[in-house]
Amino acid sequence: MGNPQPREQRASIQSNLDGAPPAQGKVLPLLYRGLVICLVVLAVILIGGTIYGISISNAAPARQDHIDIAEKSGEGEGQTFSALGRIRLPTADPQPGTVILFVSFIYYPDDKAFSEELVLRIADFREIITAYVSSFSSSELQKLGEESLKDELLRRFNAVLRLGQIETLFFTDFMIIG
Repeated sequence: MGNPQPREQRASIQSNLDGAPPAQGKVLPLLYRGLVICLVVLAVILIGGTIYGISISNAAPARQDHIDIAEKSGEGEGQTFSALGRIRLPTADPQPGTVILFVSFIYYPDDKAFSEELVLRIADFREIITAYVSSFSSSELQKLGEESLKDELLRRFNAVLRLGQIETLFFTDFMIIG
């Protein structure tokens, strides 16, 4: 009994020296332990994932061979370019009718430069269709016929293309209303 201060008073003096009340002093070490445990778990997951990824990457060359074979088998096959969408145009009649047109054509995606040019020219193609088709009346378009219209649009499309040519145009939809 060499210390005349009661226990409670010593605890409050000690907490004042630490800067925190005694109850909060127990919470912080638990919080730090929880954070350390979370960090250890994350480190184990990262290391395990890295080891798993490295072991799987050894099997990747067989998969790459399969991709190369698939790409080689697709050479020379054409695909339908239909990015122009359905176009609705007024005719040149005093009481305008409507022309509904869906233009598509075959292109070869292996020719990357030409494929990119086609995508860049979509607005030009739509403008060509609009300018040409809208210049006719309904009766003139019917007399002109679908084949003549395709031929002229094909000629105009190919006139703006620099890296390749379109062989044939297709009209999925072609209606003259009015």
